Amino acid sequence: MKKIAACALLACVTATFLSKPVQGSETTPLPGTVLAGQGTMRFFGLEVYQARLWVSPGFAPERYGDQPLALALTYQRNFTAQAIAKRSIEEMRRVAPFSNEQAERWQAALQAALPDVKPGDTLTGIYRPGGGAVFRMGDKVVGEVADPEFARLFFGIWLSPNTSEPALRQALLASRNTSGSP
Repeated sequence: MKKIAACALLACVTATFLSKPVQGSETTPLPGTVLAGQGTMRFFGLEVYQARLWVSPGFAPERYGDQPLALALTYQRNFTAQAIAKRSIEEMRRVAPFSNEQAERWQAALQAALPDVKPGDTLTGIYRPGGGAVFRMGDKVVGEVADPEFARLFFGIWLSPNTSEPALRQALLASRNTSGSP
């Protein structure tokens, strides 16, 4: 089991992304937003998760931290909240530096906010600029991290130009990348 989890976590670093329709409802999880893009992450040919991004009209990718948005991940593998939180902190460090104290606090808060996931589960993160992040499974709020800096860096995992996965970023921002810029 640990070997499978380690391989799945490595997917965040070496995945490939495909722009294909994602299963599930296309109803916006955040009023006033529209679907911007979607992508499927694969690792060694195995689907890890499917991602969809909803943004407000006029959304500017270079200022993602200033605008509300929703990011839904439909998992195709089992992951514990602990594994998701740990990997998220590692990826957030690519977006911007932060202290070890912040990392410990944020990892504990994220782990407490997230459920374990299994194939078919959709976890949706709602970004509230200046207010933090709310996490939902279906229509139910499962947790929240009310730290604006955490939330900006967390969503930067997918939306920052410093992301470790530029192909997924491009797929998620497909309808917003009209100038060809990153």
